[in-house]
Amino acid sequence: MRAGINGLTAALVVGVVIGLMLTPDGRGWLRHPTLMLGGTANASASPPAVASPVESPAPAPVAKAAVTPLKARLAQGELRIGVFGDSMADGLWAALYRDLHGEKGVTVTQFSAVSTGLSRYDYVDIQAKTARQLSETPVDAAVVMFGTNDAQGISLDGVIHDFGTPGWKAAYGKRIDDLVGLLRANDVAVYWVGLPKMKRAGFDAKMAVINAVVRERMTALGVPLIDTTGVTADAAGEYAAYLPGASGRPQLMRANDGIHMTMAGYRRLGEPVAERLKRDAGLDAAAARPQTTG
Repeated sequence: MRAGINGLTAALVVGVVIGLMLTPDGRGWLRHPTLMLGGTANASASPPAVASPVESPAPAPVAKAAVTPLKARLAQGELRIGVFGDSMADGLWAALYRDLHGEKGVTVTQFSAVSTGLSRYDYVDIQAKTARQLSETPVDAAVVMFGTNDAQGISLDGVIHDFGTPGWKAAYGKRIDDLVGLLRANDVAVYWVGLPKMKRAGFDAKMAVINAVVRERMTALGVPLIDTTGVTADAAGEYAAYLPGASGRPQLMRANDGIHMTMAGYRRLGEPVAERLKRDAGLDAAAARPQTTG
């Protein structure tokens, strides 16, 4: 057990270090997505058109699809949970693994990767990647957390939508809808995790824009949204690197970049997610039942 936990911690440290090197910090966001995150630009290619800020195509209404409940999955003897997202989701996976791997029949698998997101499909097409991952390793529930790399333009149908514009919000919302639709088409229950409070005001404001789009789409799709701003802020609702730990004493929760978390922070971030999964799977009720002997 100790070897497994040590391995998780080492993997998380490596993931956070890579994330710190590759995750944008909110400064110098590139307007054109052909020039970002290791992608190569073709100087001879004609640049995509830039959308007018007045464009505001709304995502089409999406039917609330029904999938097999978690409780029914676990009743059949197995509940396979997959964690999808970016470097923040890497840490969330480590926290959920610690919280849930001891539950009988429950597995928690990492599908997340650093420097990925829903804005830059020219770099990593999350829709295609997720489809491939599901075909290789089926899951019953998906915990999804994207956004720290997404405050940049989206190229859609040959048009670049600058971050935060109505066109961008519609394009980002469509990618959310498409991803949820893909997961549900594979009978996967979806749980979306919101972005935490950030240190720099400008970057925090951008993450708030993403959280707002996510909240709107989760409401429309009927997908549970686990908000994390409350558990990652102080009593005044402000960013705080130190927050009360399990003992009540202040504990370092955030990495130096003001974006990522420490392991203690990821455990704090993952608590409401694990609680929701346990409740929906009936694990909390099972734990509360008195044990009897025959």
